[in-house]
Amino acid sequence: MNQICPWAHYEARLRRVTAYIHDHLDEALDMDRLADIACMSPYHWHRIYRGVQGETLAQTVRRLRLQRAANALVSSAEPVIAIASRNGYPSLPSFSRVFKASYGLSPAEYRKRGGHVALKTAIRQGDMRMYAVEFRTLEPVDAIGVDHSGPYMTIGKAFDTLWGLLRSRNLVQPAAKLYGVYYDDPEGKAPEELRSVACVAKSRADLVVEPPLKSLRIAGGRYAVLTHRGPYSELHLAYTWLYSQWLPSANVEVRHEPAIEIYPNTPQDTAPQDLITEICIPVA
Repeated sequence: MNQICPWAHYEARLRRVTAYIHDHLDEALDMDRLADIACMSPYHWHRIYRGVQGETLAQTVRRLRLQRAANALVSSAEPVIAIASRNGYPSLPSFSRVFKASYGLSPAEYRKRGGHVALKTAIRQGDMRMYAVEFRTLEPVDAIGVDHSGPYMTIGKAFDTLWGLLRSRNLVQPAAKLYGVYYDDPEGKAPEELRSVACVAKSRADLVVEPPLKSLRIAGGRYAVLTHRGPYSELHLAYTWLYSQWLPSANVEVRHEPAIEIYPNTPQDTAPQDLITEICIPVA
């Protein structure tokens, strides 16, 4: 009987597939085409993909298209029917049904709740939603990461790559914390110039890390932590409130370290409205 190949045997091929899915969401992503990209038998590759990524191809594509649709709803004035069509839904009712099942709101309600127009109006009227902020002292974290360049909303591509690499190299620890490190202000740079890293805490200090994975240390110290509950596409509301409303009145100074986010759960196992993001701003 043939020996079962380790996941590492498929690492490069699955990285190609992950990148292709993220970069070609506008296209038909059928099984045979992706099997060709992976250079694997169409009879087996989907099981391998699911074994490494922890979800089926259909679940990945659906999740990414809905995330992109949610971001378009709150960041643009594009008609809802156009957003639906671009993300693979031939009719508004079918898109609305699937979107509400995942996000708990219809596309129109979601746009009204999280859109930039609503945000600007709320700021102008002094009616910003309130968030709880606490101070925490965090220990430094030795982490493994994958670099990401581009809009912060697309860092999911780096996280999917990170997860696939960890699985293929047998480095996964289910209880390990996930982090995002964000180096730039999205209001101050072009989206394609933004730099970030998708990270997971190292399971042990002497772990050998090889490219495209990288080792990095997340700084410890005092942080102002805002806990956000809900879809990632609404995080801009929390950041705007944190910097424009809370920080000026908090009598604290920010340290020369990047902002980080901590993710107690993930889109793979949690409904968008139940996602938790801890936004951590380093303060003196």
